[in-house]
Parts: sequence; C-alpha cells; structure tokens
Amino acid sequence: MTGLIVAIVLVIFLIILVFLTRYKKCPSDKILVIFGNIGSNKDGTYRSAKCIHGGAALVVPFFQEYSYLDLTPLSISVDLRNALSRQNIRIDVPSRFTVGISTESGIMQNAAERLRRLKLSEIQELAKDIIFGQLRLVIATMNIEEINTDRDKFLEAISRNVEGELKKIGLRLINVNVTDITDESGYITALGKEAASKAINDAKVSVAEADRTGSIGEAQAKMDERIKVSEAESTAIQGENAAKAEIADARAKLREREAEAAKLAVSAEKIQAAMALEESYEAEKKAELARASKEKATREADIIVASEIEKRRMEIEADADAEQLRRRANGEADAIFAKMEASARGEKEKLMRQAEGIKSLVLAAGGNANDAAKLMVTDKLEQLVALQVEAIKNLKIDKVTVWDNGGNADGKTNTANFLSGMLKSLPPLTEIYEMAGLTLPEVVKPKEIEVKQIKEKNSEKK
Repeated sequence: MTGLIVAIVLVIFLIILVFLTRYKKCPSDKILVIFGNIGSNKDGTYRSAKCIHGGAALVVPFFQEYSYLDLTPLSISVDLRNALSRQNIRIDVPSRFTVGISTESGIMQNAAERLRRLKLSEIQELAKDIIFGQLRLVIATMNIEEINTDRDKFLEAISRNVEGELKKIGLRLINVNVTDITDESGYITALGKEAASKAINDAKVSVAEADRTGSIGEAQAKMDERIKVSEAESTAIQGENAAKAEIADARAKLREREAEAAKLAVSAEKIQAAMALEESYEAEKKAELARASKEKATREADIIVASEIEKRRMEIEADADAEQLRRRANGEADAIFAKMEASARGEKEKLMRQAEGIKSLVLAAGGNANDAAKLMVTDKLEQLVALQVEAIKNLKIDKVTVWDNGGNADGKTNTANFLSGMLKSLPPLTEIYEMAGLTLPEVVKPKEIEVKQIKEKNSEKK
C-alpha cells in the first residue's frame, strides 16, 4: 500500500514537473511560435504554427516544439541612387526605414512561416531588398515637383507600397524618414532657387503693404482713441453709480442670507447630533453582536481543537501498535526462515556425508555398485533379524480356539499347524540373503537348519 502511494505521488510530481517545464510564457517583446501537431483549419488543412503574443500556452511534450520571434524594431538605411522619376530624371533619395515583426494575427502567421529561423540581420537584409524595389516603383510614378514639394503624398505612397509587400513576410512598417532629395541634373536645385526668389519678392510686397497699412492704422487708432476715451469717462460715471446701488443691494441680500444660513446651521447641527447618536447606538449593537459571535467561535474552536487532538492521538497510538505488530511479525518470520534455513543446511550436510560414505563403500568394493549394495545389506543384517524377532516379541494371545478333529495327513494336529504357520510367516535368514542377492556362508547354514528343527519340535509339542 505504501509503495502504491509513493508511486502515485511520484507520477503526480512528474506530471507537475512536465507542466511547469512545458508551460511557456510569452514576453511582451517576443512572439511565441508553437509548431508540430497544432490542429487543422476550418477548410481541413493542417496549421503550420500557432502564434501567441502577450500570454502563455502549454507546449505538449513529444508532439509540439516552440521558438520565439523577436519584436525588436529594425532600423534600415536605404541610400537609393539614380532612381528614375516619371520625368525620366534620375534622383538620389537617401532615407531610413524602421520595420518590425507585426503582431496582427494573419501577419504573425506569415512571420512564423517565413522568418522563424532567420536572424535579425538576415531579416534586415530581406526587408531592405523589398524596400529598395518598392521605393524605385513609387518614384517612377511621381513627378519631381510632387516628390520635392508634397512630401506627405510621397511618404504616403511609400508607406502604402512598402508595407503591403512587407506584410507578405510578416513585417510591418513603423516609420519612414526621407532626409534629402537630390538629382544629378540640378533640377531640384533650380526649383529651389525659383521658389526662393518668389518668396523674396512676395516678402518685399508684403513689407510695403504692411507699411502702408501701418500708417493708415496709426491715424485711425488716434481718432478712435479720443472717441473711446470720452465714451469711457461717461460710461465710467454711470458705472460707478450703478455699482454703488448694486453694492447696497448686495449687502442687504448678504445679511438676509447670513441669517438664513445661521438658521440652517443650527438645524443641521441638531440633525447631525441626532444622526451621530443613532449611528453610535447602531455601532454598539454591531459590536455586541460581533463579540457574541467571537465568543461562540472561540468556544467552538476549543471543542473542535480538543477533538482533533484526541483524534490525532488515537491515530498515532493505532499507527504505533500496527508498527509494533508488523515488526514482531517480521521478527517471527525471520526466525522461522533462519530455523528452516539451518535445518536445510543440516539435511544437506547429512546427505552429503552419506553420499561421501557410499562413494567410499563403492571404492572399497572395487567400483562395483552391486558389491557395494551387498556390503551395505550385510552390514545391516543384524538389524533386520532383530526387527524379525521384534515383530512377534510382544505378541499376546489370550485365547485361541482351534477346532481339531484329531489329526491330519502328516500326523499333526490343527493347533500345531497354526503355530507352525505363524512361525513360518517370518522369512528365514537364507531367503533374506537371497532377496538381497547374497548367499549365506556354509558355516551358518547348519545352524539355521537346527533352529528350524527346534521351531518345528516346539510347534508339535504345543
């Protein structure tokens, strides 16, 4: 049971470890690209990658992998030379473009498919080639006057064409800065001089008109000044009188409002005092209810804690008893195992000794196994005979009833035949030797015959 719990805990730990190591968070300056077994689109085709910006996702082990796309802006210097304009005049347009990987859903997918393995320098070179081509295309569709004077239109055309092509590889145009435009024929310089001359002439005309307008205005201003001063003095006197009347009205209204405000203040103070007293009573009521709840919770906590302590004590005692029983059972099992192991070693040693003795006996018999067996039987002959005697030694016959009619063909009674048959049921020594494959020595045979005759005489007497 303990091993199963340990295995379950280990599996849960491994799952958590895999989850922690494969749960990837996407920084704000990067795009997380997950590729592998992503799923399929609505049309049934497989998705090549899954792009995440500003979030996190679980990368499934063995089935998915991940990488990041850097959102760092790339500043690209485009020094365009000899670009042919719509008027077939070649111009130089030095500019600087700032691009970066787009975070729009569809364009991110293009970046994951085309830019995932490229370094920032390689992406910069790729974007530079696209910008060069689109910048030449825009210049070829515009006049030099439009390019030189209407910079907003020129930059808008560049942005529209360049960004449309950059989106195909997953980039977006952040900024365009055209520093200076020059041409090899001096056309733009001439346009500049013409514009400067026109501006100078216009400035001179403006200055003369301004001087004339200034003189007229000065005389008109003096006349208006005198008229306005007179009107202002009259208006000032009227204003003073009206102001004094308004001041008197304002002071009367002020005293009236002060009295009303004092009345409202006294009423408000009484109302506030009553509300404060009511809130005080309500707060005391809530405090008493909170104190009662606290005392109830304290008592319940004391009872629960005491119960939990008693429960924990009983669990610890039960665990201790179970551990003691397990150790005692393990000790008894170890003792039984040691006893059986010792008995097995003793039996093994006994069999090995017997095998060594039999081996020595076979060697003594000249290597003949039959002769060795005869020697073993001869060695145990005394015990075999003793066992024969032991078989009838303690035989007790209290009463034997024999129906005897007086005699048999051989002149023996039935009683004699009974005892004689009983003695003959034991195999003689000669037969025992013959069963063992041995031959009784001649010197022993006469004695065996005598013993047999004595047995027969005893039988007849009985």
